[in-house]
Amino acid sequence: MFHIIPKQVQDRMSYLEAIDAKDRDDGTERLKRLRQITPDTGKFIALLASIAPAGNLIEIGTSAGYSALWISLACIEKETKITTFEILDEKYNLAQETFSAANVSNYINLIKGDACRLLKDIDDVSFCFLDAEKEIYDKLYDIVIPKMVTGGILVADNAINHRETLQPMLDKALDDERIDALIVPIGKGELVCRKL
Repeated sequence: MFHIIPKQVQDRMSYLEAIDAKDRDDGTERLKRLRQITPDTGKFIALLASIAPAGNLIEIGTSAGYSALWISLACIEKETKITTFEILDEKYNLAQETFSAANVSNYINLIKGDACRLLKDIDDVSFCFLDAEKEIYDKLYDIVIPKMVTGGILVADNAINHRETLQPMLDKALDDERIDALIVPIGKGELVCRKL
């Protein structure tokens, strides 16, 4: 599946990768940067999404839509959609542009607003990619885990490079008897949880 990425998706990924690299080099202010995952992390989450059980796929923190492009590859294969949440207007608009340019809008449901509030309407979560502001990971973890189906997978980005900020949530997850969890050293570090 990931060896043959549709050209429109690959072109948009390359475009966003170039912007992300520039943002990191030129001192673009933090909230305006794309702050997206690495390509190897993209492949990793797409693989996990493709083997997740039946249920709702969600992403919290869309940014420009790079990670959702990766997950859309699993959605194409599974003939399903991912619902992704973005709170910032500028990033929401950029993500809309991304999904249209990559021709994957049929596989992605982009929602503008606060996921902490909007997740109340979503149950039976089979896959969740969490890549929002690190200060709310703990709150989002507490919202999502009870909504997950057996075998559902939650992946939280930045488990190594933001470990100090995320430590309370990481400790909670690693000790949580409702899930199996480990930290995988891919990209910036991924907390991977599987609902028991």
